[in-house]
Amino acid sequence: MTSKPLISLSLLCFCLSANAESPLTLEQRLGKQLYNDTNLSTNRNQACASCHSTKKLTGKAPAFVDPANVKQGTPVSLGSIEFATGTLNAPSAAYAGFSPPFHWDDKDGTYEGGQFWNGRANDLAEQAQKPLLNPLEMAMPNEWAVVSRLKANPAYVKLFYTLYQLDLNAVPDIKDAQFNQQAPQAVAEIYQKLAQAIATFEKSPEFSKFNSKFDFVLAGQTQFTALEAEGKQLFNGKAGCSNCHISHAKTDTGGHLVPPLFTDFTYDNIGLPRNLKIPGNPKPNLGLGERSDIRKLDSNKEQWGKHKVMSLRNIALTPPYGHNGVFATLEQITHFYNTRDTLGTVANNLNADFGVSGWPKPEVAINVNHDELGNLGLTPAQENAVVAFMKTLTDDYPEWGNDPLVPPGTPSPFAGITPPTTISP
Repeated sequence: MTSKPLISLSLLCFCLSANAESPLTLEQRLGKQLYNDTNLSTNRNQACASCHSTKKLTGKAPAFVDPANVKQGTPVSLGSIEFATGTLNAPSAAYAGFSPPFHWDDKDGTYEGGQFWNGRANDLAEQAQKPLLNPLEMAMPNEWAVVSRLKANPAYVKLFYTLYQLDLNAVPDIKDAQFNQQAPQAVAEIYQKLAQAIATFEKSPEFSKFNSKFDFVLAGQTQFTALEAEGKQLFNGKAGCSNCHISHAKTDTGGHLVPPLFTDFTYDNIGLPRNLKIPGNPKPNLGLGERSDIRKLDSNKEQWGKHKVMSLRNIALTPPYGHNGVFATLEQITHFYNTRDTLGTVANNLNADFGVSGWPKPEVAINVNHDELGNLGLTPAQENAVVAFMKTLTDDYPEWGNDPLVPPGTPSPFAGITPPTTISP
């Protein structure tokens, strides 16, 4: 993948609300309740928030990842059914609403946008539908079963009628269904509105605060330390991070400064080693190559091994790292980017010398990006500087930064930036 121009303003058509502190809308409140509802899983023990928690991590800010993975270093999340686990590391839901719909970009010659590591959901509403029915996640048997769980909650019955004029009580409970009985027509519409409400909540300012130290520096309200400033220079220069993790602010058509999201929404194979710590040792995930629709168009396997370039916002709070969670720390994955092709080789990530004297071979050997990473030539001190800069991307800086220039309670300089309902590619 080659260096790309800054994301166009049409792609990041941010909407500025009048008041960032305004309460959630009624639909967002419904979405928040659904997002946190464990009753919508087979064993009533899993919710969206189980793998994308809204609670603060390490006393700093929510990172919208699985807190168990952060605390224990586990690479994948538990599902509703005992012993069931996913096969990929749960990505952060923070700022995910800004991703454009999945599409092919002729200008860059890459796929861009979408949700999940392989973009198989076009947008957040489509993404919200899938974990509910995934047997390794919330494991509900079908949409009708989900609707039956909804109608058992009087608050949902009222809200679905108020917001969407949908009567949950008009749908018979699935336990009364005959064998192979077709679901009532209303089920699909209710299920879609459920996902819409969750997506609307995920587009609220709770998921995109834009109040990191980086944002306050961008607004001229504080300054980087010398180490952070050096890291920023390396990030945009020698380390080449900004080729994919766009770090430059833009100005929208209304003259408002728009902070970067630290992603270009594209897909790449960075040569991650296989992670033998994933339960069951599943076969390496092919990213875009896992998708049957793309395979039909990709006879030369040019998309195999490519996973989405995720936002680096709140990256310091979201270990382990990589689509398979193979890297334990931010320092370790930064060292990998720097030395993947020069450090040496070890058998696998269980080796005591993993990341010390060598790296294992890539889990998907084709399409590995050798142009932008693997031999960056950074010194250990420069790696530390890059990490220090990335730590300035953590939200809620006024509350944890101990910065007299940005005391607790200081509002975000970019308060109110939220994703539009749709983003044109």
